[in-house]
Amino acid sequence: MKRIVTTGLVCLTLALGLAGCGTTTSERALSGAGVGAAVGAGAAAVTGGSVTRGAVIGGGVGAATGAATDSDDIDLNRYR
Repeated sequence: MKRIVTTGLVCLTLALGLAGCGTTTSERALSGAGVGAAVGAGAAAVTGGSVTRGAVIGGGVGAATGAATDSDDIDLNRYR
């Protein structure tokens, strides 16, 4: 059980980091929603929960995180 929780937390951390990818707020929200839904569905499947509910919750959290990030929060290798 501890391994499952640890794996889920690592995946969530990586997904939240990737939620900042995109140049506009809507792109970051959309990519965050996709990554969050995938992580949420995967975590629900591993823990025996509802995959649909996990995808919806993960998508919402990912979209909110992506929309809350600023283009300066993530270094996209652009020189200023």
